[in-house]
Amino acid sequence: MKHLKVGGLMTDDVVSALPDTSFRDVAKLLAEHDITGLPVVDADDHVVGVVSESDLLARRALTARGVMSTPAVTVHAEEAAADAARLMVRRGVERLPVVDEEERLVGIVTRRDLLRVFLRPDPEIRRRIREEVLADAMDLPPDAVDVHVLDGVVTLAGRLRQRSQASTLRRLAERVEGVVAVVDRLSAGDDGTRVDASSTRSAPYFSG
Repeated sequence: MKHLKVGGLMTDDVVSALPDTSFRDVAKLLAEHDITGLPVVDADDHVVGVVSESDLLARRALTARGVMSTPAVTVHAEEAAADAARLMVRRGVERLPVVDEEERLVGIVTRRDLLRVFLRPDPEIRRRIREEVLADAMDLPPDAVDVHVLDGVVTLAGRLRQRSQASTLRRLAERVEGVVAVVDRLSAGDDGTRVDASSTRSAPYFSG
């Protein structure tokens, strides 16, 4: 399956600061570029922290070093956008500096950037589940089960030969970009029971 990568969403023209950048200059950078946070890098472009508006309001120090949050939560450009979204929600951050193999800053991705992943049209989501999940990943007919999508919520209904197939289908469908949640209406032929009937699993949710 093809997954949208962080590198396809990130901004590579990153506004950053040095640890010794003054408190006032950090505040000016945020205001001038109309951003709510920025990474702090050392002389070799390694990310050492992140400064947000809330950091500036909560702390009073002379330099970025004194107000930045550390260690910085970072991602790599080749990571899946959906995984970056989950990391962002789990760690409670609004932006992730993107680093290369040597942990040097190459870009930044924000919650707004990642929200674009969840704006895919319902017909495209349905097509991707049928073609990329059922046909390509699972080697099943595209119409092996009924796939219904409404506002990003996927309902899977029908009968498969094995419980493991149903579990795999649900798991892979959850990872398709644009999927908000998966409602499981699948049953399996190996034991005749419904697999996690009526269960709903949600993708990362962003507020604000």
